[in-house]
Amino acid sequence: MTKAYLVGMVKVTNMEGMAPYMAAVEDTVTEHGGKFLVRHMDEKLHSEDDPNPITVVIEFPDADAAMAWKHSDNYQAILPARLENSEGPLVICDGVGSVSYTHLTLPTKA
Repeated sequence: MTKAYLVGMVKVTNMEGMAPYMAAVEDTVTEHGGKFLVRHMDEKLHSEDDPNPITVVIEFPDADAAMAWKHSDNYQAILPARLENSEGPLVICDGVGSVSYTHLTLPTKA
């Protein structure tokens, strides 16, 4: 079974309005077997013109779990706080299965 990942790059436009979402979202993720792998909010590591200073990566057991989370009542209840107080994409994508390099031929110098 291939894991699925949510990748988000978000700019918060109203931190006070976003606070209820940020306080509750982790519980909604863990209810569906998900876990945060990256939650980056450190402005000093971004360039000044970065339009999305918050980066998030969440791992789910599979795409079905990720979509169940997205459509769950608990997530839908807090979603308006994110939509009304932030900008930027959230993308759910399948992970890559194990890759074998045993048959890979690399060029060599003559």
